Amino acid sequence: MSEPRYWAVVPAAGVGRRMGADRPKQYLPLAGDTVLGQTLRRLTAEPRIATVVVAISPHDPYWPTAAPTLSVPLLSVTGGVERCHSVLAALHRLQPLAAADDWVLVHDAARPCLRLSALQRLIDTLRDDPVGGLLAQPIRDTVKRADAQQRIVETLDRTTLWRAQTPQMFRYAALQQALQQAIAADQWVTDEAAALERQGAQPRLVEGDSDNLKITEPADLLLAERYLQQCD
Repeated sequence: MSEPRYWAVVPAAGVGRRMGADRPKQYLPLAGDTVLGQTLRRLTAEPRIATVVVAISPHDPYWPTAAPTLSVPLLSVTGGVERCHSVLAALHRLQPLAAADDWVLVHDAARPCLRLSALQRLIDTLRDDPVGGLLAQPIRDTVKRADAQQRIVETLDRTTLWRAQTPQMFRYAALQQALQQAIAADQWVTDEAAALERQGAQPRLVEGDSDNLKITEPADLLLAERYLQQCD
């Protein structure tokens, strides 16, 4: 039996309204490139990644000139209404190439500070896992649950809480089926792990780095630029 291959999917069809910029946040300049360009270069620094599929919005005017030259093939596909639709479209694009047991790593377009060491740790930890999993960070702050009036209802046990990151890594066929079923049930899951959880699976948490931030607000760009100077 041949070794499974590793494919990467980057959903990049969002508009990032909270940034208040003149273009989607993935196309904002960052450290001599775009946010998306940095993300793709960090992701493909791992030599086991065979191909990357980027899901972009229909009639995206930036992608034709922003698509970087990478060390692996770079494919694009039209994304959907939500993240889950975009990821599923990318999986359909991979169908002629990927085997059922191949691994797919889904990574946020706006996480440009992924460390190579974290990516390698994720792959090495999960390569023989029956389910797959994701990078995540244990929550170290005290966490409160509030009511509609923003009054504390309870203090949660933080020892069991993690902050999900990406990449999230699952078998090709299992992820495709899980997303199809979630969408058919009108449950537009916000990450891939949630789609597997719907089916009773328990994805594994692999500790990532605190600087693997997702750019959401303008201040995050400055922080990301500082982190990129320190990334391995």
